[in-house]
Amino acid sequence: MPDDISSSDGPLIVVPCLNEAAHITSILRQFGTARARLGGRLVIVDGGSTDGTCARVEAEAACDPHIYLLHNPQRIQSAGINMAVDVFGDGATYLIRVDAHCAYADDYCDVLLDEARATGADSVIVSMHAEGRGALQRAIAAAQNAPVGNGGSKHRNEARGEFVDHGHHALISLAAFKSVGGYDPSFAHNEDAELDHRLTSTGHRIWLTGKTRVTYFPRSTGGSLARQYFNHGAGRARNILKHQTMPKPRQIKVIAILPAVLMASFAPVTPLAAVPAMLWASLCLAMALPLALRERDLTMLVAAPMAMVMHLSWSAGFWTTVLRSRKAPAGEPA
Repeated sequence: MPDDISSSDGPLIVVPCLNEAAHITSILRQFGTARARLGGRLVIVDGGSTDGTCARVEAEAACDPHIYLLHNPQRIQSAGINMAVDVFGDGATYLIRVDAHCAYADDYCDVLLDEARATGADSVIVSMHAEGRGALQRAIAAAQNAPVGNGGSKHRNEARGEFVDHGHHALISLAAFKSVGGYDPSFAHNEDAELDHRLTSTGHRIWLTGKTRVTYFPRSTGGSLARQYFNHGAGRARNILKHQTMPKPRQIKVIAILPAVLMASFAPVTPLAAVPAMLWASLCLAMALPLALRERDLTMLVAAPMAMVMHLSWSAGFWTTVLRSRKAPAGEPA
């Protein structure tokens, strides 16, 4: 720990980011106010921004000596958060993770801390609600909010308050975090699920709160959405391979999408080969039609192909990682 950093018993608030100049100032001011009220430190871990993000952080840090900027040479969030804990974690009881590309209630940190103390949970997670600003982003958000799009994951739907095995990371006891070794820095995606597996396997408890949530702004193009979900699927495959676990039923449904699409190519030989893919497409369309009618907005029909992009990309990422792992030499990571 640097000599000029005194210990603090407030939460350690960490914001991993990359090229978030459009959002970082508002995040810093909101959570700088929370930090001033609660004590602790606010640490921004930058993965190599080139859009002026660091300059904006430095400008805010010049006005608040409890705001710090760390440069993350490994770039990925898992490694950056571990670094922030190593450098600034002494004296703090809780780590609060904040993603720059989201919106939060002003009492977000207060609710997380109250929930941790009331439930005795080692980790408090939150549900996510997607919101879009342009027509395509709104359609993507609608797909992500619908059970068909998110698979019925508890932290992607309205939460009621319960103990679960995984969710969107918000608060975690630093004692629990350190006891399992923090994030696996080799995971660029799905690092939260990987850490949650180690937490629950060692008896730590995860509470999904219904008292606050995160507003998430999704990708705004089909191409960036496809890349994101390809990486999500690859990360889930790495989790399953690392821990030798079975995928959940909702994950198995998405894993089957790529095989169903490939099987449809045999439709000229036997039309039955196209049935699974047609059922999948019909399910996505059945999700989008009521949305378009309720919103009186035909652009909501685009939620159907966006859900299909999410599913197919996730499945492709999963299978690509699994097949690569079979080709990797013994003892080497895929």
